[in-house]
Amino acid sequence: MERRSFTKGLAALPLTLAPMLTSAVGRSAQAQANWAPDKPVRIVVPFVAGGSTDVTARLVGNALGERLGQTVVVDNRGGAGGNIGAEYAARAEPDGYTLIMATSSTHATNAALYRRLAFNPVRDFTPISQIAFIPNLLVVNPEVPANNIAELVAYAKARPGQLNYGSGGAGSSLHLAAAVFAYRAGIDMVHVPYRGGAPVAADLVSGKLQVSFSPMVEVLQQVRAGKLRALGVTTARRSALLSDIPAISEVIPGYEVALWNGIMGPAGLPAPVVARLASEIVTIVGSQEMRSRLAEQGSDPVGSTPQEFAAFVAAEQPKWAELVRISGATVD
Repeated sequence: MERRSFTKGLAALPLTLAPMLTSAVGRSAQAQANWAPDKPVRIVVPFVAGGSTDVTARLVGNALGERLGQTVVVDNRGGAGGNIGAEYAARAEPDGYTLIMATSSTHATNAALYRRLAFNPVRDFTPISQIAFIPNLLVVNPEVPANNIAELVAYAKARPGQLNYGSGGAGSSLHLAAAVFAYRAGIDMVHVPYRGGAPVAADLVSGKLQVSFSPMVEVLQQVRAGKLRALGVTTARRSALLSDIPAISEVIPGYEVALWNGIMGPAGLPAPVVARLASEIVTIVGSQEMRSRLAEQGSDPVGSTPQEFAAFVAAEQPKWAELVRISGATVD
């Protein structure tokens, strides 16, 4: 059977019908971008308040609320490395009123860490837009006599098992970044898990911990205040925010742990909802004000389409599985 393109088929229609169909198609496309929420929208943050994911969600949520003309509430549901919040969001009604600030932990790492997940990070979600990449910052308590990465490695080698590093839990970005660093540097440090990144930063400042690979937003103020010393960033290139701090890969070739976050909804999110939310978020992230706010935290803004975000997440699965393998991290 001969297949005709839509445009050819349209041209063959009677002149009285073609304009009507063209108009209907136009109205349908316009409707997809005109979904308007009539009650508050919830953004689930699968970690405790105060961490980098929470801060970014609140920035984006506030701006999104203004553009939607509706309240956007951040709902912190931490625990189990982000799985509790992710499962909650996956099971929510796909109507646009429950979203999630997805991360490299919830939608890439955890699939390799946990034998059983109550959700599928790809099948059970609708990608809307990636927000940013987030470098982790290697920081030490000022009592640690190391002013650069090489000195820290030498200090740790002379004291195996005596340096404690904190993380947001087994398999979290903080854990993987530190474990891969220790593996590649040939050193032995002790992992101390917490329920989130914020308490890690607090105990690092107090001296209960000596080392951390924290998201930049969680420790930047302490670094600037001299309460912590920054030695390196985990991304392949230096951060524009701290251009004098080297990428760890400059000292340990091949090292890279690049975190990310983005907005998703449950699977089956209607096309009009996805279209409206994606359009607004891309506009928000592309604005100079938001780019500046994100850059102040050390984040590299993205603002991708739903299709681009979906392809990106699919490609991230094997990358993080390899990091988990190298780190030796296990959860269950």
